[in-house]
Amino acid sequence: MADLTGKHIVLGLSGGIACYKAAELCRALVKEGATVQVVMTEAAEHFITPVTMQALSGRPVFTSQWDARTSGGADNNMPHINLSREADAIVVAPASADFMAKLLHGAADDLLSLMCLARPIDQVPLILAPAMNREMWAHPATQRNVAQLRADGTTVLDVGSGDQACGETGDGRMLEADELLYDLVRFFTPKTLAGQHVVVSAGPTFEAIDPVRGLTNLSSGKMGFAIARAAHEAGAHVTLVAGPVALPTPRGVGRINVKSALNMQRTLQVLAQTASVFVSAAAVADWRPVSAAEQKIKKDGSGSVPALNFVENPDILAGIAAQPRAVARQLFCVGFAAESQDLQAQAQVKRVRKGVPLLVGNIGPDTFGQDENALLLVDEQGTTELPRAHKLHLARQLVAEIAQRLPVGSVASPA
Repeated sequence: MADLTGKHIVLGLSGGIACYKAAELCRALVKEGATVQVVMTEAAEHFITPVTMQALSGRPVFTSQWDARTSGGADNNMPHINLSREADAIVVAPASADFMAKLLHGAADDLLSLMCLARPIDQVPLILAPAMNREMWAHPATQRNVAQLRADGTTVLDVGSGDQACGETGDGRMLEADELLYDLVRFFTPKTLAGQHVVVSAGPTFEAIDPVRGLTNLSSGKMGFAIARAAHEAGAHVTLVAGPVALPTPRGVGRINVKSALNMQRTLQVLAQTASVFVSAAAVADWRPVSAAEQKIKKDGSGSVPALNFVENPDILAGIAAQPRAVARQLFCVGFAAESQDLQAQAQVKRVRKGVPLLVGNIGPDTFGQDENALLLVDEQGTTELPRAHKLHLARQLVAEIAQRLPVGSVASPA
């Protein structure tokens, strides 16, 4: 199921060059299962045509407060009433400085501003994606308006930074369509982890043999990255500790890159002092060379193989789970077990050995590098199977399970 299936979004466009991004956003919303009704100001029509937005949304575009049409067929010249009553949210993207100023003062001289003013505030949220020149964004009047709009209950999204159409560079760009889509999906996600600090480890580790070689594994990090995203969608402050993978950081998630198991251990031990949830999804190498050669080890043609001596890496999860905060359930620890056979038996044994309340098992060869997975949740009550699905879908299910297991009233410690 797409992330916005069943949602009806009124997408408003005020004037600005960022209207071209609104076209991308409209298409993305439809692809994620939402129905989209576009409403444009006269200024917006100077940057993009209603015909374009109609083609992308599959619905006639409304531009005038005097338009007699309604989606219900009653020609009562009240589109500002009818359109807002049908919406799950009104999203204005782009929202110009002028349009936000009008909203702040309750001015309503066109269909879009009328609709924002006439919407049932407690039923139809208003979400604004600002877009303007950097000086306009930084102006005290704009910042006052944004602060007051937020105080009035309007969700004002962040702005991007970079090159602007005027030739200047700085803050004020409208977010990209994929960023806006993520923010909207997150907006509609229940905040089951609000107030929590979730730390997620992900990906493989790399244990150096010499400057160019090392021991690693096939973990792609996709499952851990999906968990980090799902936790952020659920309202948590999320820190992702990632081994060497080439994956983009989920929006809104803090990321710390590490390389070896010892690097990862040191980083996680510090974060565990303030986190409330730790999800150990990384595939940490079990062993590392006793020492790494300073220069590349070369073959000499004799056929002899250099001797390599190994030492066991620390069990990062077991060590953190034994800390006083975890024992006192101030830190809820979740482990992962990637096995090649006998998953249920191996996962049960590993959960007890590591001393964690919840362990997630999967068959490693069936998931490494894949976009899908199947999970087995193991706790002291027994096991629960999560059938094979996209990793993000499974991550959201896992986050819901974690939220249900957290002690009532638990929150993160001050950082």
